[in-house]
Amino acid sequence: MKKNFIILSIGMFALFIASCNSSKHDAKEILLQKVDSALSIAAQQSILMAESLMDKPNQFPRSVNANGDLVTSNSEWWCSGFFPGTLWYLYENSNNAVVKDYAEAFTLRIEHDTWNSFDHDIGFIIYCSYGNGYRLTGNPSYKPIIKSAAEKLATRMHPKTKALLSWNPGPWNSHWQYPVIIDNMMNLELLMWAGENYNDSNLINIALTHSNTTITNHYRPDNSCFHVVSYDTITGQPHIKQTAQGFSNESAWARGQSWGLYGYTMMYRESKDQKYLDQAIKIADLLVNHPNLPDDKIPYWDYDAPNIPDALRDASAGAIMASALLELSTMVTDEKAKDYFTTAEKQIETLCGSEYIAKEGENGHFILKHSVGHMPMNSEVDVPLSYADYYFVEALIRYKNLKEN
Repeated sequence: MKKNFIILSIGMFALFIASCNSSKHDAKEILLQKVDSALSIAAQQSILMAESLMDKPNQFPRSVNANGDLVTSNSEWWCSGFFPGTLWYLYENSNNAVVKDYAEAFTLRIEHDTWNSFDHDIGFIIYCSYGNGYRLTGNPSYKPIIKSAAEKLATRMHPKTKALLSWNPGPWNSHWQYPVIIDNMMNLELLMWAGENYNDSNLINIALTHSNTTITNHYRPDNSCFHVVSYDTITGQPHIKQTAQGFSNESAWARGQSWGLYGYTMMYRESKDQKYLDQAIKIADLLVNHPNLPDDKIPYWDYDAPNIPDALRDASAGAIMASALLELSTMVTDEKAKDYFTTAEKQIETLCGSEYIAKEGENGHFILKHSVGHMPMNSEVDVPLSYADYYFVEALIRYKNLKEN
C-alpha cells in the first residue's frame, strides 16, 4: 500500500512538473506570436506613414499635436534617422520589397546632411538610417556617407574636456560653457563603426575617451546619471551638473538612464573593454531593481517623479531599456542574464499590449503610444515618438533572434 502511494505521488509530481513546463512553453509561444503580430502592425503603420509623406519632400515623422495630427520635421531634426531606420528593421524582419523601397527613399532624404558638423546627434541621424541600410544591403554608396558623418562628429571633441560637445552655444543655454548630455553615448556607435571599417584609430579613440569621461563625470554613487554636465573649457572640469529634461537635477530621468545603459552595452560590444561591461551592469542593476519600476516594467518618465504611481509612463525609455537589456543578457551569465532577459521580456509583453501599441490607421501611423519627450517644457508629452518606435522594433527583432537561436 505504502509503495503504491509513493509511486502514485511520484507520478503526480512528474505530471505537475510537466504541466508547469508546458505552461511556460505555451506562454513563451504566445509571446512570440504577440511579437510577430506587433511587427506586422509596425509594418502596416510604417507603410501608411511612408505613403502619407511621399509627396512631402524632406519631411520625416516626429510626433502628433494636441489634435492627434501628424507633426513632421526636416532632415536636420535629430530624430530624422529613426523612421528610415525603423523601415530597415522591418525589411530585415519581413524581406518585404515595398518596405525596402520606402527605406531607401527616406534614407536618401538625409544624404545632404552628411556635411553637418553642427549636430552631436548625427550618429542618430546617419547610423540609424544609412548604417542599417548598409548592414542589410551592402550598398557601396552608403559607406562613405557614414564615414563622412563620423568625421564631422569627431570635430566636436575638445582636447581639454575630453568629451564631444552636445548643444552649441546660444542665448537659451548661455549658463553652460560646454554642455555634454548622456544621449551622446548613443552616437558613439557611428564613430566605432567608421573607425573599424576604415582603420581609423582616431575615431575609435574619440569614442573611448568620451565614454571614459562620461563614466567619471555623469554618474552618481548610486549609478544613476545626470542629464547634462557642462565643462569649463579652461580647466576641462565640470562646472555644472543638471538634469534638464527630468524632474530635478538630482533625479533619475528615465530616458537618460536608458541611453546610458544602451550606450555602455554597445561600447562593450564594440571595444570588449571590461570597464564598459561593468558600467552597463551597474546601470542595469539599478534600473531592474529600482523600487519605482512598475510591475509591468515600463518606467515612469522619471524614476523620482513626484506623483508616482500616477506619473506618466515613457514607452520610449522602456523600449530603449528592453533592447539594451536583451543584448546585455548575452554578455553576462547566470542570474544576471536571467534577470535582464526576463525584465526585457516583460517590457516587450507590455508594449505589445493594447495600452501601448496602436491599431492600424490610428495614432498618426506611429507604432507606440505614451512616450514623454520633454516634460519640464511640456513638449511632446504622452504622445507617440519616432525613436520609441525605432527601439521598440529593434527590441522585437532582438527578442525573436534570441528565442530562435
